[in-house]
Amino acid sequence: MEEDRILIGIDFSNASKEVIELLIEDASETSIFEEIAKANMNRPEILTLLLENPDIPDEVRQQVAGALQVPVKARSEIVKVKKSPEVRTQTILQKIQKLSVSNKIHLALRGGKEIRSILLRDPSKEVVLTVLENPKLTETEIELISKSRSIPDEVLRKITKKREWMRNYNVIMGLVTNPKTPPGISVVLVNELKTRDLAILEKNKNVIEGVRATAKKILRARKAH
Repeated sequence: MEEDRILIGIDFSNASKEVIELLIEDASETSIFEEIAKANMNRPEILTLLLENPDIPDEVRQQVAGALQVPVKARSEIVKVKKSPEVRTQTILQKIQKLSVSNKIHLALRGGKEIRSILLRDPSKEVVLTVLENPKLTETEIELISKSRSIPDEVLRKITKKREWMRNYNVIMGLVTNPKTPPGISVVLVNELKTRDLAILEKNKNVIEGVRATAKKILRARKAH
């Protein structure tokens, strides 16, 4: 089954320089530096990118410098350009917009939270669907996606196929109240809601009629018991 499929991820030795540059810029864990370095010992342009980053672990820095046959710079010697969060996000966005769909898919599999947030708004459904395969995706992000009215309905369908996410009550609420969720899914999920939420839902004119009617029907049945 799709939900039980093991994510292999991307082959860093084949990833483009642009993708790796973005992964380095948005890295939230130092382990990714080691993975990239190990896979690219024969690509000087990638090793140079790593060496110029002050966040690279010292052990990896020494390995990379050795492969390039250059002196190991101290962390203090590497100048890191400080950007405001807004400028940083805009820079990442502009770089992502220049990528091909295949490169965006590579990025979607391993990108950090900021990259994932940008790619979820990508015009390519394939890119957006791939973000859901990123092993670092959090339940909080899934909650936000389930409520999004700009997300493709295929993405909402994919969420329902993962048991782990569907154990989250907020995700179920997001799917039920999202008019983008296919009725065949949202109407069925109404049965999972708590009575207090059903009472609110039956009066909510922002949801589809089928969901409202089902909430009213279930609410009456529960009160009868």
